[in-house]
Formats: sequence, structure tokens, C-alpha cells
Amino acid sequence: MLKLAVIGKDVSGSDSPAIHDFLLKKMGKGCSYEKVSIPPQEFSARAEELFARYDAFNVTIPFKGSIIPFLRELDGEARRFGAVNTVVTRTRKGYNTDGYGFLTMLENEGIALEGRRVLVLGAGGAGRSCIKKLCEAGAEVSAYERDEDRLFEVYGAFGGFTPLTEIPVLPFDVIVNCTGVGMHDSVGRTPACNFVSRGAEPVGEQLLSLCGAAVDLIYVPAQSEFLRIAASFGKKTVNGAAMLFYQAYLADCIFVGRTPSAAEAKAFWNEYGRETR
Repeated sequence: MLKLAVIGKDVSGSDSPAIHDFLLKKMGKGCSYEKVSIPPQEFSARAEELFARYDAFNVTIPFKGSIIPFLRELDGEARRFGAVNTVVTRTRKGYNTDGYGFLTMLENEGIALEGRRVLVLGAGGAGRSCIKKLCEAGAEVSAYERDEDRLFEVYGAFGGFTPLTEIPVLPFDVIVNCTGVGMHDSVGRTPACNFVSRGAEPVGEQLLSLCGAAVDLIYVPAQSEFLRIAASFGKKTVNGAAMLFYQAYLADCIFVGRTPSAAEAKAFWNEYGRETR
């Protein structure tokens, strides 16, 4: 039986244990899966215990970059994105399955990307992955990040998108919230951004009323304030539940040495949805 965990600042509401238990049973494996919340200031001191306690583990906000110095090797996606969400203890190798989960979610939701104008809010661990994958899918990507040093570090690493220090109020085809604002102690809020000619204010009705679709990587609550506003204008909205499932699917394939299949992943997601609804 695999001993697994998800590690983050606050993972008390995470659905990861249920998802990984479901997926690994479908793959013929058993697991125990724990939720481990660590204050950011304690992460460096506690990182080594993760390798001692678990066969593998998943990493979420805000430790996707913090875990890297403790690893021996990075898989291609993790190296390119500078962020890790999946770790195999035996090899101390880090992987990033976020991009796979993100694109698989959008594809199965019928959101076209090629040639579409997409705005990404946030350029942290998940934001980096999403920006890169959107560019590779042929989208016309603009990205906003309040930390300009982080934004231009990502731009220097990837290129291929427009870095924004202010957001124009334009009809983007898709707006993606990768910031984490809207969950935990920020429930009921939307990301705060600088808008051209208007200064700093929360993302709200004027921008979201113009978009074609709104995607939030948050899945708890199921409808963030960001998605609620978009839905009030009849826009297509997608939360991050399916992305979490698909990135977990790829992680579990890595854990057990299974070749991933998009068709299998979708079938598992549909079955999981039927069982949990």
C-alpha cells in the first residue's frame, strides 16, 4: 500500500485524499493519503520529514517552488515551469502535472484555445504552468501578476505572451484566475488588479461581463466570487475540480508506472462525478 500525502499551507479542505483513493483503486492499488498543512515559515525545517514519512507526495500552494532545493532531479515539465506538484520519494524526482490537468479540463469543457485571447491572473506556480500550456495550445495570452519581478521572471523564462502591469478592460475570450484569491480566508473576494486609467481595484463586473468564459483554479468553494460574477452575466464558468482530478490522475500514473490515457482519464472523471454527486 502506498503512503501518500498532499502538502500545502492549508489543505484542510482538500479533495485530494478521496480522488487519489478512487484513482488508485481503479488502477488496482491501495493507498493511505494524508493532508499535511505546514506554515510557510516552517517548510524548510520540515521538508526532510516528508521524504522519511511518505512514498510520494503532492505539493500545492505555496510550496511548488520551495520543494525544489530538496530534490535531486526535475522532470521536463517541472524544470520548464520552475514548479513541482508531484514528488517520488525514492528518486527524489519532482514532476509537474498541473499543465496536463489544466488543458485536459479545458478540452473536456469544450473551451477552444487556438487563436483565442486569454487573460491569466497570477504567475505563481500554477500560473506559470497555465501560461506556458496556453501558449503551446495557440492562444493569444496576456498575464497579470501584482509582483512585477515574478511576472517578468516568467516572461524571461518563457516569452510568447504579453506581460501586463495593468489590465485593459477588453473582451477576452477566456479569463483564468490562478491566484488563489477566493478561497480560505479570502472567500468572497476576487483578485485585486491594476486597471488602465482606473488604478487598483478588484476584478469585477466590467471586465467579467465582457469575457466569453471564466475559469478559476479554485474548487473550494465550488463557485468563487470570481465565477459568481461571471455567471451572473450568463458566462460559461469552470472551477478547478476537474483540473485537480486530471493532474491527480497523471500523478498516480507516475506513482504506479502506468502509461496515461486521455480517454481513460475522462472515463474515470465521469465515473468519479457520478459517485460523488
